Amino acid sequence: MAPESREPLDPALRARLLQEAKTPWRGLRRALWLAFTASAAVGLATMALRASSGDAVPLSDLGIQVGALVLFSGLLWRDRNPSIDDGGV
Repeated sequence: MAPESREPLDPALRARLLQEAKTPWRGLRRALWLAFTASAAVGLATMALRASSGDAVPLSDLGIQVGALVLFSGLLWRDRNPSIDDGGV
């Protein structure tokens, strides 16, 4: 019995599969980074509104929110698509 000849894979599908093999779970990671960044931004905005109304905002809480915003936005930026953002490098 002769083996059946396979049709070659679509180049776009092959490239997408290779990219997924190099960076697994990328979509889920990016969704988490985006959700955490948005949460930190909302928390920081809430603290800014509280401070503008005259309430005391502890400096440690403010530092945590700023740190979270910087950390998660940095992770989101780092996890970008290199073929689009870095010119394919």
